[in-house]
Formats: sequence, C-alpha cells, structure tokens
Amino acid sequence: MKRIFAWLGVLFFSFGTIAHADSAVGDVIVTLGENLSPAQKEQLLQEMDVPADVTTVTVSNEEEHKYLGDYIPKAQIGSRAISSSKITMKEKGYGINVQTNNISWVSKEMYTNALSTAGVKDADIYITAPFEVSGTAALTGLIKAYETSTGEKISEGQKKVANEEMVTTAKLADQIGEKEATEFIQRVKEEVAQANPQTVQEIKTIITNVSNEFNINLTQEQLDQLSALFDKMKNLDINWDQVNSQIDKAKEKWDNFKQSEEGQGFLQSIIDFFKSIIDWIAGLFK
Repeated sequence: MKRIFAWLGVLFFSFGTIAHADSAVGDVIVTLGENLSPAQKEQLLQEMDVPADVTTVTVSNEEEHKYLGDYIPKAQIGSRAISSSKITMKEKGYGINVQTNNISWVSKEMYTNALSTAGVKDADIYITAPFEVSGTAALTGLIKAYETSTGEKISEGQKKVANEEMVTTAKLADQIGEKEATEFIQRVKEEVAQANPQTVQEIKTIITNVSNEFNINLTQEQLDQLSALFDKMKNLDINWDQVNSQIDKAKEKWDNFKQSEEGQGFLQSIIDFFKSIIDWIAGLFK
C-alpha cells in the first residue's frame, strides 16, 4: 500500500462561534483543512454534497501537531492542513458508518475502532482530501466536530488514546495486514472489556493469548506498546458496551452491504476491473 506521510488534515479545530448542543438526526457538520485553496474547498464541498453555507470548522496544522506529535515524527505530520470530513448525525443505535476517499494508510475500520474508543457514536462519517494523504490527521478533527455537533464533551485522555490506537493499528497493519491488524485490536478490546485486567502483566497475558489465537508473532517492543496503550484505555472512563456496540453495528452494515444487490454489483465491478487488467497483461505476451 502506498504510504504518503503528509499527515495532513483534520486533527483539531477552533470552536469559534459554533456551539451546537442536542443535535438532531440529520444534522451535518464539515471540517476543512486551513491550507486548502478556495478551489479545493469548493471541490470538497461539492464532493461531500453539502451547500456552501453548511456549518464548518477549520483545522490548522498546529492543531494537527498537538495531537499527533507524540506518535508521529514532526516531519511526517507536515506543514499544511488539507484533509477534510463530513459528519451526519444518525438515530440512536445506528452505529458508526465510515467512508473514505484519497486516504492511503488508515482504513475505515481503523477509524471506526478509534472513534468508538473516543466515544463517538451513531453517525455517518466521510473523510476525504483533494489528493492522496495518509489519513491519520483526520481523527481528532472528527472527534471535535462530533463534540461541537452534539454538545457532548469527550475527555482529553480518550482523544489521545484514540489517536494512539489508530497510529498503532496502522503501523501493525504494515507488518501483518490491514484486516488482521484491525480484527486483532478489536479482539483485544473485547477481552479487556470482559476480563477487566488490573495490572499491565494481566493485559500482556490477554494480548499474548489473542496474538496466539490470530497466529501473530509480536516483538517485545510491540507487546510493550500495546500493553501500555490498553492500560491507558483501562484507566479511562470508557463505556466498553458502547464501544463494542458501535463496532458491531459497523460490521453489520458492511455485511448487509456485501449481501445487497448494490454491494454485489460493487464487488463484481472490482472483480471485472482486475480481470480486465489480467487479460490486458496476458494479451501483451500473445
């Protein structure tokens, strides 16, 4: 997978005069990178299918560094805020539904996991950029946009842990694969929620058991990093039932989509595309 460590986009934002509490189903809020050109802003607003007067928050590069600086080198975060997003509030029990465009490193499942850890719930989320970016910078902006829209305050600890979780999962995916890394982190979350470990050693035992279950060989450094991450989660006031519910709803939506006529057509179009490439390559050797 191509990695472009531009670390651009939506990480935090200034509230300004925006203050929306008690959001209603269908409410929409958009985040825009501060360094987008006027043409790029117009392009993304059209892509997100929102009017020009939609409620927006602007995200600066300084705000990106504030929340990613502990996990990613400054040079990789970059110097411009570019990526943007749209959140549409949904009914209770809907879950989190994430779609992305021009995001090269963070998968929609990684966003779902991290957003659920942060306490975000029941929303359609669309993350995009005018060109390909890694996608890590989008998370905190999404969290803060959710806060602005709902009036619900998410703790700084949960925001930081969510960012760390996303980066950790993406790095692990580089080694073992995107699907495997995402499912592994989800499984550890479930076990931690159920077992309620009291010490770091107990957390390490859970992680080791799950890694054996997934046939994943973690290095000592990875085991220590993951143990520290889940120890932070354990010490936060996280609603684990809500976290698991949001993830389960997201899985259910994807499974339903795959079984639907639209989903089958989409998957077949991907198959046909790759088949056409294979046929084309084969034709070169005839």
